[in-house]
Amino acid sequence: MAVSGVLVMNKPQGFTSFDVIAKLRGILKMKKLGHTGTLDPMAEGVLPVLVGTAARACDILPDESKAYRAGFRLGTVTDTQDCTGNVLETHPVSVTEEQLLAVLPQFTGEIMQIPPMYSAVQVGGKRLYELARQGKTVERPARQVSVASLTLVQYDAGAGEGILDIACGKGTYVRTILHDIGAALGCGCIMTALTRTMACGFTLSDAHSFNAVQQAADSGEADALIIPTDRLFAALPELTVSEAQARLYRNGVRLDLGRIHGLTDAVRYRLYSPAREFLGLCEADREAGVLRVYKNL
Repeated sequence: MAVSGVLVMNKPQGFTSFDVIAKLRGILKMKKLGHTGTLDPMAEGVLPVLVGTAARACDILPDESKAYRAGFRLGTVTDTQDCTGNVLETHPVSVTEEQLLAVLPQFTGEIMQIPPMYSAVQVGGKRLYELARQGKTVERPARQVSVASLTLVQYDAGAGEGILDIACGKGTYVRTILHDIGAALGCGCIMTALTRTMACGFTLSDAHSFNAVQQAADSGEADALIIPTDRLFAALPELTVSEAQARLYRNGVRLDLGRIHGLTDAVRYRLYSPAREFLGLCEADREAGVLRVYKNL
C-alpha cells in the first residue's frame, strides 16, 4: 500500500489513539502512520489517521474546531470528572431543564478552563495524570479555550441525566466543561459517555471501523478508503503551476513569483500540477520574490 492521505477511523471505546495506530500498522502493513490528536480511551468516534507521506502534516494541521456528543449525570463529582473515576461527592439533584439551560452560556465563547488532574497537560515538567496516579493534586493554571456552542440534546430532570452537543477548539476538555457546569449548578456533574462527531472537517459518515479496514485490506481495496491529503487544507487557497514548474518544485527549487498565476494576499497555498497532482504546501516570500516549499506531502 503506497498511497498517502487520510484514513478516518471510528475509534472504539477502550482504545487509546496509539492503540489505533498500532492496530492499523498491522492491518495495512505500514509504518508511516500518525494521528491528528489524542482521543481518551473512554471516548469513541472520529480519529483521522495520516497515512504515508501525509504523516508529515501532523505538526502543521490547521487549528480546526472539533465537535462532540457527551452524556452527563448531575449529582456526582469524581477525581477524573467522568464515570470511570473515584467518587468524591454526591448531592441530591433537583435541576430543571430551564435552570440547566440558564447556565450554559457561561461556558461558551472564549472561556478560562483549569485542566483536569487526569490529563496529559504538563505542570513543572510532569504530566498531570502521572501526579494524579500518585495521589497528588497540584495547582494548575487556567488556560483560555474556545467553545463555539453547547446544545442540550436531551435531559431527564428526574434522573439528572442528559446529552450535550459541544463544538469547541483545540485543547478543550469536555469533561471539565461538564464538571464546571455541575459546580455552577451546585450539585456536581460527571461525563458518562463521549463521542467525537467531527475533527479536521471529517465526520462520522467519513469514519471506518477496524473490521471495514481489515476487509478492505484483505481484498486489496484499502486504498479506496484513503481521503486525499489536500482535503486537510481545504481552507487554504490553491495555485496551479506548469509541468516545468512542478518538476522544479519537486526538486526543492524556489519558483519565481512573477511567473505564478492566481496569487492572492495569502502567504500559504495548496500547490497543484496541471494534472491536479497535489504537490504540497508552499509559501509566497514576497520580499525575495519566490514561491518556496513549506511542506512536501
